[in-house]
Amino acid sequence: MTASLEHLNITVSNPHETAERLCRLFGWHVRWSGPSMLGGHTVHVGSHDSYLAVYSTGRHSSGSSAARGGIGRLNHVGVVVDDLDAVEQLVLAEGLTPHTHGDYEPGRRFYFDDPDDIEFEIVSYADVNAPVAAAGGRSGRQF
Repeated sequence: MTASLEHLNITVSNPHETAERLCRLFGWHVRWSGPSMLGGHTVHVGSHDSYLAVYSTGRHSSGSSAARGGIGRLNHVGVVVDDLDAVEQLVLAEGLTPHTHGDYEPGRRFYFDDPDDIEFEIVSYADVNAPVAAAGGRSGRQF
């Protein structure tokens, strides 16, 4: 049996703004947009093979319900890219702050938090044969 991840559904403050930002950052497209079966609104944004469902109840809610790392909570969304440096420039152009850069097996990576405090890990395996950072190389959080 083979299984692969098709989508994640995450709650955001504005699904349209989130989807537009993800399209600009990753070259994704909106696959579907409409009313959620539970009320509110959902936008499916991603590639042909997988997507993020960005959902809003339509009610304003500030702050997160639990800190990252809590049981049953999303810790981060990982996105594989071909050109890590180019995506980092796009993240900066969006006014977001890259952090926790790492260069350890099997690839290079950095993280950023979006306006809804969702952490994204951006990773590239393009240089898998490049030297690994010295002394263990790990500089990022691992969840």
